[in-house]
Amino acid sequence: MKGAEMRFVWIIMALWAVVGPVSAEQGQITVMGHGTVDAVPDMAVITLGVSHQKDTARDAVAEVAVTSGAILSALRDIGVAPRDMQTSGLSLTQVWDHRTSGQPPRVTGYEASNQVTVRIRDLAVLGEILGHVTAEGANRFQGLQFTLQDPKPVLQEARRRAVADGADRARLYADAAGVTLGPLLAIQEAGPSMPRPMPMMRESLAADMAMPVAEGELAFSATVTMIYAIAGSQ
Repeated sequence: MKGAEMRFVWIIMALWAVVGPVSAEQGQITVMGHGTVDAVPDMAVITLGVSHQKDTARDAVAEVAVTSGAILSALRDIGVAPRDMQTSGLSLTQVWDHRTSGQPPRVTGYEASNQVTVRIRDLAVLGEILGHVTAEGANRFQGLQFTLQDPKPVLQEARRRAVADGADRARLYADAAGVTLGPLLAIQEAGPSMPRPMPMMRESLAADMAMPVAEGELAFSATVTMIYAIAGSQ
């Protein structure tokens, strides 16, 4: 055997000693599994508020306080529990006039606002609640989200479906590649997907507005990454 050939053999043997034999038994199959479950919501979360402009900060805050109190009282009368109402924003800002040509801007008044997040556990009265709060002076709506009071069982089912989907994909790929699927080596969740809130109108609403609401269904999903060993060739 020539010197060059001997050196090549020694290199191969050295690599073999370091990494071992490359075979199907050392291969892996990595797949992603997806699972989705549709569910009818049983709760809504709305973010509403009131905003008023007045010449003085005191008057603006006072009017917002009166209107906010009426809104909260209306919610309690309809049956919303105190634990389901939370103030989520208070603000007081100056109102500036920039329209006078050649003159510096000047303060012409003050705008005060109060924002409340409300959980509605009885969707049958959601439309009625929206009508009542607008009648009491609510003129800002920042969002509406339908959700579940207890989403855990639905999310757990979505996870089960994601794992089952991943296992099916792994078996399919192994069969298509002509190899035998080995044990599951690792599994990692990408994180469950929760339904997003739906935007609502931000402009002032008429006090006598009727608000029809359709809750539809929610889609909860989960995604997992699964790594299987390849046991050998078929």
